[in-house]
Amino acid sequence: MAQFSVHGCSMSGQENQFEKVSSSPNVSEPQCLSVHDPSRKLPQLSLRNQEILERLRSEVMIVDGAIGTSLYTHGFSYRACFDELNETHPEVVEDLHRDYIAAGAQIIETNTFGANSFKLGDHGFAEKTRLLNRLGAQIAKRAAGEAIYVAGSIGPLDRVLEPIGPVTLQQAHDAFREQVTGLLEGGVDLFIVETISNLFEMREAIAAIRELSDLPIVATMTFTEDGKTLVGDKPAQVRRALIEYGADVVGANCSIGPQPMLDVMERMGGSEVPLCAQPNAGSARVIGGRHLFLASPQYFADYAVKFADAGVALIGGCCGTTPDHVRAMALAVKGRAPGKSHVQVNGEISEEEGRIEGPHRGLPFSDFRENLGKRFQISVEIDPPRSYDPGPFIRHAQRLKAAGVDLINVADSPLARARMSAVAMAHLIRRDAGVDVLLHVSCRDRNAIGLQSELLGAHTLGVLNILAVTGDPTNVGDYPFAKGVFELDSIGLSRMVTQLNRGKDLTGRDLDDPTHFLLGVAVNPTSPKLDLEYDRFKQKLDAGAQFAFTQPLFDPRTLDEFMNRISSFTNIPIFVGIMPLRSSKHAEFIHNEIPDMFVPQDIRTRMSGAGTEGAKVGVEISQKFLLDTQEMVQGAYLMPPFNKFDMAIDVMKVLSREPASS
Repeated sequence: MAQFSVHGCSMSGQENQFEKVSSSPNVSEPQCLSVHDPSRKLPQLSLRNQEILERLRSEVMIVDGAIGTSLYTHGFSYRACFDELNETHPEVVEDLHRDYIAAGAQIIETNTFGANSFKLGDHGFAEKTRLLNRLGAQIAKRAAGEAIYVAGSIGPLDRVLEPIGPVTLQQAHDAFREQVTGLLEGGVDLFIVETISNLFEMREAIAAIRELSDLPIVATMTFTEDGKTLVGDKPAQVRRALIEYGADVVGANCSIGPQPMLDVMERMGGSEVPLCAQPNAGSARVIGGRHLFLASPQYFADYAVKFADAGVALIGGCCGTTPDHVRAMALAVKGRAPGKSHVQVNGEISEEEGRIEGPHRGLPFSDFRENLGKRFQISVEIDPPRSYDPGPFIRHAQRLKAAGVDLINVADSPLARARMSAVAMAHLIRRDAGVDVLLHVSCRDRNAIGLQSELLGAHTLGVLNILAVTGDPTNVGDYPFAKGVFELDSIGLSRMVTQLNRGKDLTGRDLDDPTHFLLGVAVNPTSPKLDLEYDRFKQKLDAGAQFAFTQPLFDPRTLDEFMNRISSFTNIPIFVGIMPLRSSKHAEFIHNEIPDMFVPQDIRTRMSGAGTEGAKVGVEISQKFLLDTQEMVQGAYLMPPFNKFDMAIDVMKVLSREPASS
């Protein structure tokens, strides 16, 4: 189960015993480790291990709920390393296991969801990988006794794998192998590989287990509310792939609640192996500064019966579920056998539809996307450098992330001043600072062909959050003699992004695969032509906009009027633009020389009287504006002037925030 997901490197150095698939260096699919080889002679399953699979074929069994959520309610921050508690607070972990057993769990998972060398390395515990896994298994075994089965929990590495990211499949395999070794030393009865969104990553995890053990494997992927994985794989495709890799039980966990997961399980169908479902307790809500999940135990009990009727044999919970949820589910399905699994989507899915074609890219989606509209998020703009050295700006991004920033906005040569490629800068910030990025894509410098090429290149680099903007005209910048293109405007660009997401180019021709962009647009509530601005905003919505960022505002009343007006035709998340003023000179320049921007007279007067304390007063003004408006919108878009990123960090201090997750 995911430990707490508001969905959280030393290698083992052991020789891999698998042969690599031969591959030409020119082939885009990375070399992949082979999966389970039936000819290998591993120790036979014990009667106890065989019993697990036999029971799942004839009765519905209950696995426990979330570990991380429960630890969070015990006072441990979800930014903490929960796996390290196996060493520092084993009694707390063991008590939690006992609570789930008392509630009716027949299988409990070890507190090792994030106990791989990559994630442990983020906390400085990479060298304890094997130890923490062994301790996690031993703690669970003490709580379980002989009557309860212990599953070794293996979660995602939280790293981008090749060909997009820097982590090779061999490195991923070695990390999983090290974790499996510790769990086996602790005496687990089976494995649950969970919350995986990339089939390449799942394949390496299963291969690492099969290299060392023939214990039963439960393999569960994450799905979105549209019934597909984050990269578009359908449930039936996933089922076939997981069985091919060597899983004994397949299914879904995390990301979604019981209702959409039931649809996934019905679409997954099949009778080759048992099915497993572990949904979240709905979506997380921030109430009183705490992350809470609102789906009730009774709601879970109702859906446990529906899961059983749909053929699910192993039922549990993920984020937000507690012993109370498990108790309700256990009582609801007691004595039931799993029904016949079936597919309710236009009849049986054909073999052709179920086949996985071509390289599976496995692009990870971001925390920004996951939390959009669910909690208040902060974005800070960083302009690319006017040179080829991104180092200082990446360090700024790292500082901003540490301060709690959720997203870095990478502008595309704003004010028509030549800078480093925004795509390159966004990719480097995402890769080297480990923080989500929003790429501004401008229509000024590229025709339709160039824009599509730019977008496809960004997608390949894993830059999937896009802000479509028309762009500043060249006559305001350093190169007034340059010719602007403007073949498309931001509305046309938005249509292009939406078309790409549908698997088609702007002309309607099919692409090999659809893209997975999250599309944002800009809107200006202080435009002197407000009727035209609202009309264009509606066109952007019709073109597929999923969220919007405003121009910098200084008067909460302006935002309130804007939000009231758009409430009649949209409810997409809105991020309010906030620009801390640095001096009286800066305030007057913004008001008098930047088109369509307005600084109220009382603020300009206050800045005029600030003297040498201008930056401090500017931050105070922005802090008050942020507090006055945070209940109106879903996020803030901070634009610190002149690369004064300390001002953005100071503005944020009025909000109670923890550092953004990796």
